[in-house]
Amino acid sequence: MILNNKNGLHFFSYSKFNAFGDIRHGVFIRNNGISSGAYNSLNVGLSVGDKKKSVANNRKTIARCMGTQKLVFINQIHKTNIIVFKNNDAERLTETNASSFTGDAMITDIPGKFLAIQTADCQGIVLYDPEKKVVANVHSGWQGSIKNIAGACVESMKTEFDCRPENIYAGISPSLGPCCAEFIHFQQEIPEKFWCYKNTAHYFDFWKISTHQLQEAGVRPENIEISNICTKCNSHLFFSFRKKNQTGRFVSVIGLK
Repeated sequence: MILNNKNGLHFFSYSKFNAFGDIRHGVFIRNNGISSGAYNSLNVGLSVGDKKKSVANNRKTIARCMGTQKLVFINQIHKTNIIVFKNNDAERLTETNASSFTGDAMITDIPGKFLAIQTADCQGIVLYDPEKKVVANVHSGWQGSIKNIAGACVESMKTEFDCRPENIYAGISPSLGPCCAEFIHFQQEIPEKFWCYKNTAHYFDFWKISTHQLQEAGVRPENIEISNICTKCNSHLFFSFRKKNQTGRFVSVIGLK
């Protein structure tokens, strides 16, 4: 990943995605916003206890950085519902409060609509098909991972937009790494088929899980880029729920110009 600085705002970008001039994307660090206290400072989460005015300002700041007026947020609930916005939905997206949409992944072919996934240890997985000009953004926490929301999103890109998985590029955001993804009660929480991703203690490699799920869905290994940045280890850069329960949310964004 590459660290960028635009007008004082810092965000990471994926080197594989930077080769495409028809999209903008970024994973924004927690600094250079106006929130305070536990939400210091670029918090985009409306439901974590921060002031709504501060969150709105932070979201606008990020939107301007991405070259758009408004980001498309949804109500994330740790399930597998995938929301599809097609070109004929552009008016609906403009007129409807995006938070009324509930799900954990979005796909669109609408230029200028920048999809935003908020996280604080979960993975934000951005997807792009440069042939069909389709982008997607996925919220994959441990519950989404064991339900394979990443693979399901690729499948939706196939059925809804006729995408070919081998053309899709994927970027896996900073999130809870195998160094810190501890599940003491994994036998009750995580299906046995995922235990092969556990080390000798109680730590799981969800980066590897997502990578394998994307590959099983048809995405080429060489088209997948993992940040390899643990949010808990780097809580000075990213909000981490495992580090501090009361905290903000950082954002992964992708959209067609």
